Amino acid sequence: MSSFLKIGWFTSAKGEGSYGLFNETIKAIEDRELKAEIRFVFVNRDFGQSKKTDSFISLVKSKNIPLITFSSKKFRENNNNLPWKNLRNDYDNKVISKLRNFHVDFSVHAGYMLIAPILCSYYKTINLHPALPGETIGMWQQAIWDVIFSNKNHTGAMIHISTKKVDEGPVISFCKFSVKNKNYKDLWSEKNLYTREKILKIIGEKLPLFQKIRADGLIRERPLMIETLKAIGSGKISLENPTTPINLTKSIEQNILLNP
Repeated sequence: MSSFLKIGWFTSAKGEGSYGLFNETIKAIEDRELKAEIRFVFVNRDFGQSKKTDSFISLVKSKNIPLITFSSKKFRENNNNLPWKNLRNDYDNKVISKLRNFHVDFSVHAGYMLIAPILCSYYKTINLHPALPGETIGMWQQAIWDVIFSNKNHTGAMIHISTKKVDEGPVISFCKFSVKNKNYKDLWSEKNLYTREKILKIIGEKLPLFQKIRADGLIRERPLMIETLKAIGSGKISLENPTTPINLTKSIEQNILLNP
C-alpha cells in the first residue's frame, strides 16, 4: 500500500462522535499531518433527516468531497418495512453499485450504524469501536454502562478490521484511560447513591459519570483514528496481515496534553 492513503468514509452521521472524527481527520490532512485523501463519503441518511446529519453533510460539501447519500430508512419503507435482515444484502449491493467508480485503498466505518457483511467483503474496512479489545461489542452506550455497572478501572477505544461478525474483527490499534482517577472520585460516589434501576429508568445518560466517560472517550477517539491512519501509511500496521495490535495510549495522551 502506498504511503499516500486513498480512503473511503462510511457513516450514519447521527451525532457528535461521527462529526468530530471526520472533521479532525480532514484537519489532519489539510495540515499535512496525514498523507491521505478521502475519495468519497457515504451516508445512509438523507439531508433533512436530522439537524446533526445535515451539519455533517454540509461539512462534507464544504470540503468538496464526493458525497453519496442513500437513506436506509427510506429503503426499508419502500420495501414494506421488512425486517432489516431481509433487506441488508440488497441494500449493500445497491450501495456498492453507487460507489463502483471510486477506487480506494480501504474504507473507514466511523459511526456507521448498519451491519454490512457484503460491504465488508467488498471493501477492506476499519471500524472504530469505543471499548477495549475483548470488552463490550455493540452500541457505544452499552459499552459505557458495562464499565459503570461492572465497576471497571479502565476503558478505551479500539480500531479493528471489519468482518461479518460485528466488532469482532482483528484489532489493529487501541488506547485506554482510567475511570478511577481523582477526576472520577466524586462521580462514582454520586452514582453509588442510586439503584441500578433508577439510573437506567430515570436518570439514564444524564448521569454525570456516564457523561464524563463519554466525553473522555470522544477526545481520545479522534487522535486514535488519525494515529492509526498514519501507522497504516507508514507500514507499522498492515491491513493485509494484521498481527499484535498497537497500543497508542502514550501518543494519544500526549496529543491531549498538547491540544487541550
